[in-house]
Amino acid sequence: MSDTTEPAPIQPPPAATPPRGRGRLARREARLAWRLLLPTLFAVSLAVVVPLLAIFWISVKPVELADLRPPAPVVRESLRGSGEEMRIQYRLRNSSRDREIRGVVLTDTLPGVLRLRGEPEAPCTVEGREITCDFGDIEGGFRASVEVPVAGDEDEEVLEAAAEGSAPVVTGQASHVLTDGTFTLANFARIFDGEAFWRVLGVTLFYTFFGTAGALLVGLFAALLLDRSFRGQGILRGLYLFPYVAPVIAVAFTWVTLFDPFSGSANALLLRMGVTGEAINFFGERPLALIMVTLFEVWRYFPLSFLFILARMQSIDTDMYEAADMDGASPFQKFRYLSLPQLTGILSVLFLLRFIWTFNKFDDIFLLTGGNAGTRVLTVNVYEQAFALSNIGAGAAVAVVIFLCLVLFSAFFFRVMSREEGL
Repeated sequence: MSDTTEPAPIQPPPAATPPRGRGRLARREARLAWRLLLPTLFAVSLAVVVPLLAIFWISVKPVELADLRPPAPVVRESLRGSGEEMRIQYRLRNSSRDREIRGVVLTDTLPGVLRLRGEPEAPCTVEGREITCDFGDIEGGFRASVEVPVAGDEDEEVLEAAAEGSAPVVTGQASHVLTDGTFTLANFARIFDGEAFWRVLGVTLFYTFFGTAGALLVGLFAALLLDRSFRGQGILRGLYLFPYVAPVIAVAFTWVTLFDPFSGSANALLLRMGVTGEAINFFGERPLALIMVTLFEVWRYFPLSFLFILARMQSIDTDMYEAADMDGASPFQKFRYLSLPQLTGILSVLFLLRFIWTFNKFDDIFLLTGGNAGTRVLTVNVYEQAFALSNIGAGAAVAVVIFLCLVLFSAFFFRVMSREEGL
């Protein structure tokens, strides 16, 4: 009997597992997920995308503040004269100074207490008791007055009330500057022309960079102070949060009052100590005003950095510090070689977020200086172009420039975040 065993049959290779996410069930789940997300995507589009597209659209339109209201024919009716010299007067004007209105027709009904006593002025005609005035096309700034002679036997007050009680109807068609096909790059040429824009951009970068860096440094210092437990730690943390949670209009008014050159406590203290011989206008002199609004930015927003940094510091393993103590490391060495590498990620994220938010800041500077004394930043420039100078198109163009700058910062932010997460 042979002890030779037969070879095992060759098994076919196992069937390849279908890639995840390509099965029928996965496709159905994906379609369901998109259906559930559609309301949210629609709401986000309405809240973010639509206003953004509107800003881009307005930035290339020659539109001023007065052009936001569409052109329309405006008419006023009044009863003039008395007795047999009465007449109904219609005063018509074009609400736009430069936009034509086509096919303007005015219609009105003659009240029963009045009767026609002659032919009306052109272009008005009367059929029965219906008054029709066909003005045709009227150019921008058009004004005209036409009269219809009437008579009546009632008291003048009754006749006047009857004449003005039947409001005339005026119709016409006009193109609107926001919806027509007129486009221009004059808004961008205007904001980039000369040195004013680049000066404002430089002020914005100074305010943003030093305000952000200062807030991070002060927040880091505050976090180092409160990283150890001691009596009264909770009260001190609450005091640190006060600048951030207090209403901005209240703290801004407090700063303006405190540093007022005539009645401010800061000037009174400096004069009493002999530091200065005359009062200092902290928010009215260059470049001191820019330094003051930057310090206000640091003071107001360092609590946000403090909270994030403190939370990260308290999550660091204490074994490293105990080992460093056994090796005789100084406090500075422990911070330099242990704490700082652990804080690099959160510091970079905070810097980029605060840079974006500060670059887009408007209310702080507007409340403190109104953009005067060399503190005008891009966001204040948007307000001044759109409302102070009534040029909505130029204001939208500055807003587009701000958006493009923030897109660059955001792209850099997400790139840093991807590196931090190892993607």
